[in-house]
Amino acid sequence: MNEQLTHMSKQVTAGKLTRREFMGKAAALGVSAAIASNMFAEAARAAGPKKGGDLKFGLQGGESTNSLDPATYASSVPFQNGKQFGDQLVEVAPDGTIEPRLAESVEGSADAKVWTFKLRQGVEFHNGKTMTSDDVLKTMQRHSNEDSKSGALGIMKGIESMKADGDNFQVTLTEPNADLPYLMADYHLIIQPDGGMDNPAAGIGTGPYKLEVDEPGVRHLFTKNENHWNSDFGNFDSVEVVVINDATARTAALQSGQVHAVNRVEPKVADLLGRAPNLTVHSTAGRGHYVFIMHCDTAPFDNNELRTALKYAINRAELVDKVLRGYGSIGNDMPINAAYPLFDETIEQREFSIEKAAEHYKKSGHDGSPIILRVADGAFPGAVDAAALFQQTAAQAGIPLEIKREPNDGYWSEVWNVQPFCASYWGGRPVQDQMYSTAYLSTADWNDTRFKVQAFDDMLFAAKAELDVEKRKSIYSQMGRMVRDEGGLICPMFNDFVEGISNQLDGWESDPTQEMMNGNISRKMWFV
Repeated sequence: MNEQLTHMSKQVTAGKLTRREFMGKAAALGVSAAIASNMFAEAARAAGPKKGGDLKFGLQGGESTNSLDPATYASSVPFQNGKQFGDQLVEVAPDGTIEPRLAESVEGSADAKVWTFKLRQGVEFHNGKTMTSDDVLKTMQRHSNEDSKSGALGIMKGIESMKADGDNFQVTLTEPNADLPYLMADYHLIIQPDGGMDNPAAGIGTGPYKLEVDEPGVRHLFTKNENHWNSDFGNFDSVEVVVINDATARTAALQSGQVHAVNRVEPKVADLLGRAPNLTVHSTAGRGHYVFIMHCDTAPFDNNELRTALKYAINRAELVDKVLRGYGSIGNDMPINAAYPLFDETIEQREFSIEKAAEHYKKSGHDGSPIILRVADGAFPGAVDAAALFQQTAAQAGIPLEIKREPNDGYWSEVWNVQPFCASYWGGRPVQDQMYSTAYLSTADWNDTRFKVQAFDDMLFAAKAELDVEKRKSIYSQMGRMVRDEGGLICPMFNDFVEGISNQLDGWESDPTQEMMNGNISRKMWFV
């Protein structure tokens, strides 16, 4: 039998035996489906990436209000769309290093104040226009403009000047920043013709796939860009992003083969789903976190005693156990965990305490009226259950938490960053500078807790300029403590990225940066 299996594996490697044929022959030899599936995958992997086929995603995080304008991306489907049609100057690799994309190389001055990006030549946009340094400059200028409401606006602060210089794009900072290349890897900063100044939502970029169908909240279809600058990226003939916000429907679509990959597998079904013979559940730990956010400038959350009471009233261990089912770790009311460079492990963990919650609630002088927390299934997997558990423990401290369930459609445009208390999630960022600049700098458009403290801003810019690692770590430690003790973030848990992938696909690579291999499944995987 071993000789027969070896021969069959060689036929797979040579492309002479399909998966169905291999599985059928293996079953006839008495080999279990699980073992046969693994053998086929190993043989197919040995053959290397294959081109062709139509990839289908079933994704949570799409709404009828979604736009293809990269500045607006705030949820999973727009993020994935951008990965199909666009490229950034650089990207963060799974190991945390900087990889070139539209920039062939990045070079900083000795003081980390001037950064030069040497641009790749001969790159074409989908409309046939050749990319120039002026396109890059205008892209960055648009995301630096307050009117753009860009999710990257916060990280563009601290730039003194930018210029297009022949084949180079150059950035001069007001203060040194060794992390500047990481900021330029932000997924909003997709290079567009003329910077997207005329039509930012056209869906035209330099990416491996071209936009064919754009039906927000329903589906998006992309076809292979034969002129992409990197032939190693994009192995499929087409990529279809189907919006399936309902978790049960999403899982069913994967199991039935209607789609090949899904995001946001609910932890409560992950183990069971992983037993299916035709798919694999991947869990990747990283910097993503599930949160409840309060606007520090809006009553009653402008009272730090009330904010502190709510922070003590949530049972983090219970949420990790019952909501994440172990697919994550306990948070500490700051957006940083041990996955970040320069994390300070000496920061004391905030513990669940009914007594302290009741004490701070009493000090707040709150009038006892309902405190409304807005949630939706789409905020994060298990968000409604997490809110219910939060409500129960808050009640034990005498805090009148009221849950208002919102529809998924429109949640990221009508509730998040609009209403003063709601559930949300963050995918995290590669470095602390980017996370804090995006969501906690006073002037950041995505400062969703309205945390506006001049002392914090001063420390953020001081950290950017500090090249001594230990001194920089000390500043970040102070910033973390300030957010934890004075901010509007309730961060009970850091989540794993839990995703279901069909065994028809190969080339999976765990990436802690963002979900779905940092959006790169369609670039790096292939059909076996």
